[in-house]
Amino acid sequence: MSVKENKTLVRHCIEEVFNKGNVAATDEFFAPDFAPPIQPGVTRDIEGYKQFVTTFFSALPDLHVTVEDMVAEGDKVVFRATNSGTHKGEFIGIAPTGKHATWTEISIWLIEGGRIVEVWTEVDKLGHMQQLGAISPP
Repeated sequence: MSVKENKTLVRHCIEEVFNKGNVAATDEFFAPDFAPPIQPGVTRDIEGYKQFVTTFFSALPDLHVTVEDMVAEGDKVVFRATNSGTHKGEFIGIAPTGKHATWTEISIWLIEGGRIVEVWTEVDKLGHMQQLGAISPP
């Protein structure tokens, strides 16, 4: 696939899976042998990733990902995003707070054969947890 096609695939995946909450669409975008980043209590396969995404939506049902920048080279797509959502369900052991949070991330997605095969993500977890009141600011 071309760099342009890879970027389109990632944008479409973010919109469909994360912004529309269509977890079933993961099969359309991710390779069957997709190895997601390690998440506590989640198997490192496509089914584990679906479980993680479903849990994330249960905690933040209005999750929205806004891609701020996207660059690509070869088979890798990198984007910087702003995420936001309201904490309405349990999230990694934290009871719902009803608080709205906004946090950033930078992700690198590896594309092979028109499917996403690996993802590496750095998320501002500290800022996110502080906004939810799970961690006190210094």
